Amino acid sequence: MSAVFAGVDVGGTNTKVLIATPSLEVIDRVDLPTPAHAGGAAIVAAALGAVTDLLDRHRASLAGVGVGAAGVVDPATGTVLVTGNSFTGWAGYGVTNAVSAALGVPATLDNDVNAFLLGEIAAGAVVGERDVLGMTLGTGVGGALVLDGSLFGGPRGAAGEIGHVPGFGDELCTCGQHGHLETIAAARGMASRYEARTGQHLPVHAIADAARAGDVDARAVFDDAGWGIARGILLTAGILDVTTVVIGGGVARSWDLLAPAISAAIAAEPPVSGATIRVEQSTLGSDAVALGAAAQVRALVRDAELAEGPRRPSSGAESRTPIGGGVRRPRE
Repeated sequence: MSAVFAGVDVGGTNTKVLIATPSLEVIDRVDLPTPAHAGGAAIVAAALGAVTDLLDRHRASLAGVGVGAAGVVDPATGTVLVTGNSFTGWAGYGVTNAVSAALGVPATLDNDVNAFLLGEIAAGAVVGERDVLGMTLGTGVGGALVLDGSLFGGPRGAAGEIGHVPGFGDELCTCGQHGHLETIAAARGMASRYEARTGQHLPVHAIADAARAGDVDARAVFDDAGWGIARGILLTAGILDVTTVVIGGGVARSWDLLAPAISAAIAAEPPVSGATIRVEQSTLGSDAVALGAAAQVRALVRDAELAEGPRRPSSGAESRTPIGGGVRRPRE
C-alpha cells in the first residue's frame, strides 16, 4: 500500500480521525471523545493514538497528518490562537510541531470550516470548483472562501465569516452584537426563535420533525433560516462574483426544509451578473473536515516533492522509506 494521509477533526466533544489514500479515498475512520479540558498535549496525543492504531490495523505507512480545529488558528505556524470555553489549554498550543515531533511526518493545521470546504472541493459536492463559498450550519454559522483555487482568509483571517454579517433582525448574537445571520440560521438561534413563537424549547432536529409534521411555527423557523442563508449567498455573489456554494453541518441535514426556502429567495432576487447560483449540500457529511485536512497536508507533501525535483535512481544499496522516515508512536 502507498503511504497514506491522515486527517483529524478536533471538536469540543468528539475527534474524528481517518486515513485516506493519496487519491483521498477513505480507508478507515474512528471517532473518539476529545479530552478538551486536559490541555493541548492530551488532545493531540489522543488523536495521534487513533492515527497509529489505524495504521497498525491496515499495515500502512504515513505520509502526513492534517488537522482541522474549531476556533481561530494560525496555519503558518500551526498554532491554535483562540478557542471557545469548550477547551482548556488548547489556545496557544503548537499543533503541527507536536504532530511532526511525534510521528516524524509533515503536518498542517487549519480552521475546521476551511478544512470542510477543502474536503468538499477535493472529494465532495463541488469537486474541481475554483471559486466557492463554504458554509457550515451548526451551533453557529461558519464560512470559508476559495478564490481562484486557493483559500482566501483576507488580511486579518476573517474572510468568509458569513455567519457574522449583520442585517438579519435584532436578536443578540453569540459574538455580542445583534442581527447577525447566525441568529436565524444556526441551531442555537433557530431553537430560540421557535421558543419565542411557541414557548417550547426544542433542539433543531425536533423542530425539523415538527415542521415535517405540519407545525407552521417550525416551518417558519426553517423558512427564515433558508431566507437568511440565501441573503448571505447573494451578498457573496454580488461582492465577489462567487456563485458556487456548499453547505454542511447539523442543520443542513434537514436539507428538504432548507433548500426550497433558499431556492425561492435566490429566484426572487438573482445576482446582477445573471449567473446561475449553484447551491449544494455537503456529500462528505461528518468526514468533510478530516478529509479536507488530509487534502491540505497532501498538497503540502506534493509541493515539497516538486520543489525537491526528481530523485536520482537508487543504486540498490540504499532503501527508501515513506516521507518522514516512516511511523513512530507518539511520545509519552
